[in-house]
Amino acid sequence: MKYEELAKEIVEKVGGEENINSLTHCITRLRFQLKDSGKADTQYLKNKDGIVTVMESGGQYQVVIGNHVPEVYDAVRKEAHMSDDSSSGSVSNNGLLFNRFIDLISGIFQPILGVLAAAGMIKGFAALFMAIGWISEESGTYQIMFAIGDALFYFFPIFLGLTAAKKFGSNQFIGMALGAALVYPTLVGAMALGNENATMLFSGTFFESETALTFLGIPVISMTYTQSVIPIVFSVFFASRLERFLKKVIPDVVKTFLVPFFTILIIVPLTFIIIGPISTWGANLIGSGALALYNFSPLFAGLLLGAFWQVFVIFGLHWGLVAIAINNISTSGFDIIIPLTFAASFAQTGIVLGMLLRTKNKQLKSLSIPAFISGIFGVTEPAIYGITLPRKKPFIYSCIVAGITGAMVGVAGTKMYFLGGLGIFGYTTFIGENGLDMAFWMSLIATGTALALGLIIGYLTHSDKKEAAIEKGTGAGETAKKEMVNDVLVESPVSGKIIDLTTIKDPVFSSLAMGKGIAIEPDNDVVVAPFNGVVESLFPTGHAIGLKSDNGAEILIHIGIDTVKLEGKYFKPLVTQGETVEIGQPIIEFDREAIALAGFDTVIPVVVTNTNLAKDVVLERNETIESGKHLLTVIL
Repeated sequence: MKYEELAKEIVEKVGGEENINSLTHCITRLRFQLKDSGKADTQYLKNKDGIVTVMESGGQYQVVIGNHVPEVYDAVRKEAHMSDDSSSGSVSNNGLLFNRFIDLISGIFQPILGVLAAAGMIKGFAALFMAIGWISEESGTYQIMFAIGDALFYFFPIFLGLTAAKKFGSNQFIGMALGAALVYPTLVGAMALGNENATMLFSGTFFESETALTFLGIPVISMTYTQSVIPIVFSVFFASRLERFLKKVIPDVVKTFLVPFFTILIIVPLTFIIIGPISTWGANLIGSGALALYNFSPLFAGLLLGAFWQVFVIFGLHWGLVAIAINNISTSGFDIIIPLTFAASFAQTGIVLGMLLRTKNKQLKSLSIPAFISGIFGVTEPAIYGITLPRKKPFIYSCIVAGITGAMVGVAGTKMYFLGGLGIFGYTTFIGENGLDMAFWMSLIATGTALALGLIIGYLTHSDKKEAAIEKGTGAGETAKKEMVNDVLVESPVSGKIIDLTTIKDPVFSSLAMGKGIAIEPDNDVVVAPFNGVVESLFPTGHAIGLKSDNGAEILIHIGIDTVKLEGKYFKPLVTQGETVEIGQPIIEFDREAIALAGFDTVIPVVVTNTNLAKDVVLERNETIESGKHLLTVIL
């Protein structure tokens, strides 16, 4: 019952249960796939107690909760009447291809992340105890611990068969059956390389391969699929498509057993003959490409990935690199990506610790203590969203430190041999055949350096007085107010019918969360500058523009509702970000009729985004208006 009220508001403000396609969660955030993200009241959710922040990234609507996200996830599922199947069984068909890829990868790997980390930790401790001489490789203790940790990785295709089937909306037991076939001991032995009965295929080419088996006379390329990643994902993908087709053509009375029968009978041989070899070659190419980039300059790779890792985490884009890391382990036996980013969480945690030791602000202390504890165990979202990112500079400092320590790890050649725990539980993943070598010790040195540098920088740069000045309006807020030196007359950017902003079909604007303003149903296709000023922001899609007047008023002009989904179609910006504009100057052309035919509302909100710095915003009350005529006044 603890999170029932929060769950109820989350479901309501993301547009209701009917607007939710699927829901998953990672360590700190709920990841929604919404039918229409424009229906979500993002500003309300951001300001809600119990929610750290909200963002849209990777084709997902992400609500950052914190460490208690599993409990909130369960409450939201219950509130939205979501079954286990509906909570995560949907692949996004909307947005950019990259966003759809991130959504797919995170949907497949997130459900298994906890047990994957747990198995890796057990395997890591077994390696550590052997390296320091507590147990021997021949001892029963080591063998059982290693088996506990290694079993999941060995039978990885079965686990991924389950999660991939869930993501593709297929029968999960079919997915598991496909994975089990790939690691079936008899076939693993028969397809082992070096078989005395093997013959060669594609001799003298990149695809040269052994074959010791045939299926209906067709050679089966000898490959090992234990611990593999990509083959089972592609296998389940094709199985899901075949399953849907079979459900349409097979009579209901025999559908229960004939659909799985034909799906497994067709896809398993196809996987061994075609899907498995091709996807394995692709996986090897990805692994070789990542290693080639790393070998080009380990120092630069560490500097770049280390510095930007926390940025990737903010937007949930790190899943793309995690997938490559898991593939690297399955194809090469080790990964070089995760070690380069390992110290980033310690840099972030060190900054928070420094601020904690310096501040006397009770609120900051109350935020910093749990954020520090989470950070030590590798979960940095509480630190990022609650402390460093809102203050900007501490976050930048942490990225710089992470880049430096990432370069240290790169030069040392530290490798990760299996996926394990986060934070301090991740050290054992760097223990290879050579035991506790210099590459392993560098992971300790780098993280210790990151923590120490972060602590020092956080302690020396934080000032309670500066924060208090900002809160009282004598800092940045006061500077902003001083920029607004006169009342600002705003002319209409388009001609058309004036509409009350609170009545439009966009909760972000109609709730006045973005600020006071007015809406216009346009009757022309050109937006002009409403005053003399500068282009502060211009969306890449061209559907919205932010302007700042010479005397400080900030205006957002948003052409249409949800038109970001058009991805730039029908919009032609005539200015660039940072460009100075004069009143009446054309700044964006758009095709009003095409937008309407595409099914989008063409109403244009014109909003004063820094309303909080003004005494009032006085709106024009006419029914219609011409472009260039007085629309509203910002009163100081």
